[in-house]
Amino acid sequence: MSATRSRRSGEAREGRYHHGDLKAALVDGAIELIGERGVRGFTMAELSRRLGVTVAAPYRHFADRDELLAAVVVRALHAFADALSAGARDEDSPEQRLAAMTRGYVRFAAEHRPLFYVVYGTELDKARYLELRPAYERVEEPFGACVAELCPDDPQAAKALGDALEAAAHGHAMLLLDGSYGEGPDAVDRAATQAARVTGALIQGRAALG
Repeated sequence: MSATRSRRSGEAREGRYHHGDLKAALVDGAIELIGERGVRGFTMAELSRRLGVTVAAPYRHFADRDELLAAVVVRALHAFADALSAGARDEDSPEQRLAAMTRGYVRFAAEHRPLFYVVYGTELDKARYLELRPAYERVEEPFGACVAELCPDDPQAAKALGDALEAAAHGHAMLLLDGSYGEGPDAVDRAATQAARVTGALIQGRAALG
């Protein structure tokens, strides 16, 4: 194929994406690629090849790889926040809401593994990508508010409890992803239920955390 024909073919392929469609497709494609290869294995060149566009096309929407990753992290954080809040009702006690968030945490890891890896496997400067901060706040604030209700006027106790609860949720999520609970929906249910039980135990024994 001549250079002219090749260029025209590339332009034709790019023509499928217009009015911002390519930007959304880049985020979707990045999530898929990260799910296969991890954050470190993700490249703009491979993403361009999969979408059938020129290697220059993504840079019309994102200045570089990190800017695209920031958009992916924002997408992942909003999905994570939705998962955490899905089972937590305003009328529930702080203990009940935290247990629900823990279950949502584990289920999110199982059902949206690429997004979960993006949240915890991408290191970006929040000062540079300002859109990250409000996205992180959507995840952190409801959790922090519940912990604060349990430890009023004691920031150190709240931090100790919050750290322990997050470690428990993350630990059960990783055990599930590593296969320690087995496979399938029943494994997810077991991991989520056990994580919620540990959450309750930590809340009951929070005085021992110091």
